[in-house]
Amino acid sequence: MSIAQVWLDQAAALIATGQRKILGIAAPPGAGKSTFAQALQAHFPHESLVLPMDGFHLANSELNRLGRAQRKGAPDTFDAAGYVNVLARIRSQVMVANHSADTAHTIYAPDFRREFSEGIAGAIAVEPHIKLVITEGNYLLLQEGAWRHVRAQLDVAWYLSVDDTVRNARLAGRHMRYGRTQEEALAWIAQTDEPNAVRIAASRHLADAQVPWDEL
Repeated sequence: MSIAQVWLDQAAALIATGQRKILGIAAPPGAGKSTFAQALQAHFPHESLVLPMDGFHLANSELNRLGRAQRKGAPDTFDAAGYVNVLARIRSQVMVANHSADTAHTIYAPDFRREFSEGIAGAIAVEPHIKLVITEGNYLLLQEGAWRHVRAQLDVAWYLSVDDTVRNARLAGRHMRYGRTQEEALAWIAQTDEPNAVRIAASRHLADAQVPWDEL
């Protein structure tokens, strides 16, 4: 997928400052946040990386213990405080000009693997030469609980603006790719994804820009 030049120029300007910047990409489920973030990062492969909020999902075993497994994806099914702490560490990481930094200065963060539906600890290495960290997720602008501290860690925040019909079609396809029937996928969207989407959209005004992203 292609990204409009205006957004590439803004990302390039962040990198050109020579200082570590964190760009947040927020949107409801199915908006294409991961696709957008990865496409953006591909334009700056040596200076940037993607850090997904989804890596901070609580483990399925913990969700079961807490009785929240059927609401996986809701704000209280993540380690929000852990996410904020990692972003703060990334902001304070001492940058170096090349790739030869001692690995002791590398910050490790979790990634999310959809094939397992679990976060994988230490899967993302934020090395000191990285100038732009692109973090994407549903709740970057949410003003509840520990989530309210995320916005302060972001230098710039974008909100992906996507037609709901397109977004829900993406969601249904994703759920079915990972094992749900069409009926189960539509039920999950109605019971979990859409209530979350309403909460997410309520804080979109906190973004610096609204980014159209309707491509399938």
